[in-house]
Formats: sequence, structure tokens, C-alpha cells
Amino acid sequence: MQPTDQRDRWPSGQGLWSDVPKSDWDDWHWQLRNRLTSLRDLEARMTLTPEERAGCLFAPGKLALAITPHFFNLVDRDDPDCPVRRQVIPRIEESVVSPGETPDPVGEDGDMPVPGIVHRYPDRVLFLVTDRCAAYCRYCTRSRLVSNARQYDFHPELEAGLAYIAAHPEIRDVLLSGGDPLLLSDAKLDHLLGRLRAIPHLEVVRIGSRIPVFLPQRITPELADIFRRHGPVWLNIHTNHPRECTAELAAACERLALAGVPLGNQSVLLRGVNDDPAVMRSLVHRLLMMRVRPYYLYACDLIEGSGHLRVPVERGLEIIRSLRGHTTGFAVPQFVVDAPGGGGKVPLNPAYAEGVRDGWLELRNYEGGRYRYPAGEGQEATTPIPRNLA
Repeated sequence: MQPTDQRDRWPSGQGLWSDVPKSDWDDWHWQLRNRLTSLRDLEARMTLTPEERAGCLFAPGKLALAITPHFFNLVDRDDPDCPVRRQVIPRIEESVVSPGETPDPVGEDGDMPVPGIVHRYPDRVLFLVTDRCAAYCRYCTRSRLVSNARQYDFHPELEAGLAYIAAHPEIRDVLLSGGDPLLLSDAKLDHLLGRLRAIPHLEVVRIGSRIPVFLPQRITPELADIFRRHGPVWLNIHTNHPRECTAELAAACERLALAGVPLGNQSVLLRGVNDDPAVMRSLVHRLLMMRVRPYYLYACDLIEGSGHLRVPVERGLEIIRSLRGHTTGFAVPQFVVDAPGGGGKVPLNPAYAEGVRDGWLELRNYEGGRYRYPAGEGQEATTPIPRNLA
């Protein structure tokens, strides 16, 4: 972890809620009770654009509006193009359904043998344990499900899910998601993790959560103790822009790391948010300072109404090229497309291997230099090979 004075330059504090007692501000229950959830809440604190105002009126039938006070403080209220603002404040473009967009873009419902369990890969399952989040990302893959704005009527059946996992010895890895699992009470999380750890064939327990970003106050010493008791519990957080890397998030990540929780980050490539090499480099560097390893960079799923936020795939490859060789190797996330209709995650990488010629694999490095490597098994070099063919 970088020295504290590095983190002191990161966003922090109570902002618009400076009159609230710190004991309330630091209470995650207070943060949830005081979320901004309506057009009236937003207009009391900022001037919305016509597109945002119309989006707020449309949102109740698509995906609920909810923003924690902590996260709302990161919104630039004077800049309609603010990268944090674009993620959580609805826009009327969400009402436009583009070709290929669907309510279930990655085909989870088709791989759900029991409610809440998605069994797509041979040895692991996704376990949806809640339909609620602390705040709602406007590009959410599960907007059909979370907040119940579309009357999807999802009710987690934890016992059925646990029974399915226990009955399938091929499952060695479970990912808890939702909604956000960290909205469950300490008692429910403690019970759920204990039940999972009691399944003999289960090796890995993971959680996907944006709670540390939206609601860092939730990462209490008591929660850290639960993870310590049931560990290792792997946790992937979700940050998209360096502005989200607050001092409070850094403290939450440090508490988790010291409790033995391996931390990763998943970002979604979004137009006007992080589709810029300098922004992405700043983000991954801040993540490393918080002991968080960049894990995935997702192409935005084809969820209905997300066209205004999606970025061409080639732009994602350009960003990976801008990182490879120019920053720490484990700071470079894997760029993936979650294949529409249930195909699973497909990794995409810039083309550094240019093919095999005369028994040699021709390579191009991050600087554009060209090199050769023996392509055949046991092939011996009988003549010196130029180190750089450029």
C-alpha cells in the first residue's frame, strides 16, 4: 500500500452532507436510508439536463434509480459528461433498444437449473443471492432482475441453491452475486459462507460486489472477521474510473486485504467513462495502490438501452495495447466479451503473434519490434537468429 499521504489526494469526505454527524455518515445503514432514489432527490441537489430528467421519469419501469450519498459526492454536478454521472444518473437514451439488445444479453436464464443458480461452466456456478444493490449502474446486465422494476419477481431460494451445489460434486467454485451479496446482513453472510464451506467438494468461494465502491462504510471490522473465519473468500470489486478510488475505498480494501481476502477488479468499458488509455492507466495504477489486481475489462453487454454507453471492441484492444509494456504486467486486465446468448467469456487480445513461417513463430512486441521463436517442438536453431528483425 502506498503511504497515507498518497491516498490523502484521493476524493474523500462528506461533501453535500457535511452537516451530518460523522457517526451517521460512517454507518452503512444510514447511507442506505439516505440514498437518492427519485427525480425530486436529484433536482434538490443539481440541475439535470433534459435527457437526464426524461431518463429519471422513464427509469421506474426499467431499472430503479438509487445512488448512495458517498457515491453521489463523486458526481460533478456542473458537468453533464462527468464519467461518474454517466454511470448512475438515468438518461432517456435508455429507452432506445438497439439491434441485438435483449433483457438477458448473456443468456443466464437458459442456464438456470434452479432459481438463482447459473450453471454454465463445467466446474463452477453463479449463485444469485439477492436482487438488490446499494446503487444501480445504468448499464447493468441484470437490469431485468435487480430492483424488480420490470416485475421479474426474482426471489432468491438459498436452500435450493445450496442443495444443488451439494448434489453436484463437479462444482468446485461458486461465485456469489445478485444484486449485491454484501447487502446481506452479517448474520446471513456468516450463515451462507459457513454452509458453503461445509460442502466437501467446494474449493473456491468468490463474491462479486460493488459495495466497497458505492458503500465503503459496509466493510466493517465485523464483516472482515466473517471473511477471515471462512476464508479464503475471493472478492472482485467493480470500479470504472479513477475518481471512484476514494480514500474510503482504499481503507475498505486494506481492511479486506488484511483479513486475507484476495482482491480483484472488474471494469466495464464505457463511452465517456473509461474509453481513454490515460484514464485506464490511472485507474489500474490506483487499484494496485489499494492492493487490488485488475482482473477483467468487459465489453459492455448488449443489455437493452445501453447503446449510448457501448464502445467499439477495437477501442478496447487499443487500450490493452496502450497498457501492455507500458505498465506493470499484472496491471493489465483481460479484455473479454461475454458472448451473447450464453457463450461465456471470450478473451480478446491484440495480435502480437503474426503466424508461423518456415518453422518460426513471428512475433511483434509492444514497441512494434519483430522477433522469431521456434514454432516446432524440440526444434534446434542451427544458425544464429537475429534478435530483432525490424
